[in-house]
Amino acid sequence: MFRLIALLVLAAGPLWAQSSALPSWNDTATRAAILDFIDETTDPKAATFVQPKDRIAVFDNDGTLWAEQPVYFQFLFALDRAKALAGADPQWAKTPALKAAAAGDVKALLEGGEAALVEVMAATHSGMTVEDFSREAGEWVRTARHPTKDRTYIDMTYQPMLELLAYLRESGFSTYIVSGGGVDFMRGFTDEAYGVPSPNVVGSLGKATYQMVDGKPQVMKDPGIAFIDDKEGKPIGIMRSIGQRPIFAAGNSDGDYQMLDWTTSADGPRFGIIIHHTDAAREWAYDRDSKIGRLDKALTDALAKGWVVVDMAKDWKTVFAE
Repeated sequence: MFRLIALLVLAAGPLWAQSSALPSWNDTATRAAILDFIDETTDPKAATFVQPKDRIAVFDNDGTLWAEQPVYFQFLFALDRAKALAGADPQWAKTPALKAAAAGDVKALLEGGEAALVEVMAATHSGMTVEDFSREAGEWVRTARHPTKDRTYIDMTYQPMLELLAYLRESGFSTYIVSGGGVDFMRGFTDEAYGVPSPNVVGSLGKATYQMVDGKPQVMKDPGIAFIDDKEGKPIGIMRSIGQRPIFAAGNSDGDYQMLDWTTSADGPRFGIIIHHTDAAREWAYDRDSKIGRLDKALTDALAKGWVVVDMAKDWKTVFAE
C-alpha cells in the first residue's frame, strides 16, 4: 500500500507543482501558457526538452519587474541626487537644467528636451567610484518613497513577476535582467529585490576610467554614455554579456521589441511575454500614447509573433510585493 501511495504522489508531482506555482497569478490562459512552456522545456522525456545550460530567461526591468510611472525611477534618483549635490555646493547648479533638477522641476527639465536630461544624468551619475554609486543607488531604492504610491521603490516591484523569476530558477533556468536603465544603478538592488546577482544584470553603460585615487586603484564614473541597452541595443547587450540567445524574454514596451523578436524567432522552444498595463485602480493604465513605457508596435504584432500578453488587471491577483 505504501509503495502504491508513493507512486501516486510521484505521478502527481508535476500537477501539484503547477497548481502551487505562481500563486499571485489568476488561473487564466496566460498563467497556463507560462507553466506549460516551463514544463515542456524541463521534462527530460519531452521532445521540447532544453538542456539547463540553454535555459536562459531575460527580463526588462522598468515596467516589467517594477513600476515606471510617472517617470523612470532612475530619473527620480537623479533629481534627489541633484538636490543633495546642490545643497552641499550651491555652485553645483550652475546651468538651467541643473537648477531645475535641484529644484525638482520636472516640467522645466522636460521643456529643455533630451539635452537637458542628458546633462542632469551626466552630472549626477559621475565623479565617484562605481561601487560607491551602486551603494548609494541601492540605499535610495530601499529608503526613498514613490511620489504618489507612498511606498519605497523596492516595494514597487511586482509580486507576480517575483514569483515567475523564482519559479524559473527552481526549474533550472538562469534569469537575467536586460534593461535600458543604467547597469551601475540596477546592480545596487537587483540581488535583494529580484534574486538576480550583479553578473546577471545587463544595462546601459556610462563612461568610466581607471584612476589612482588617494593611492588606491579605482574605476571612476565619468560623464557621458558608452552604450544604450535599449531597442536594437538589447540583443547586442545580451550577446556581449551573456553570450547566447535566450529562450524566454519578458518586456512591456516597444523598447523591448527587438529583444522579444530576436529571442522568439530562433529554432526550438521559445517564449515571449509582454506586460500590458491595464490596471488603473491598482497601478496605472497606459500603452500606445504613453511617453513612458510606450507599447504600440509590440502590442500590434504580439499575436502574429506568438507573444503572450499579460493583462495586468485580469491576470494578476495582486500587483505590488508585500
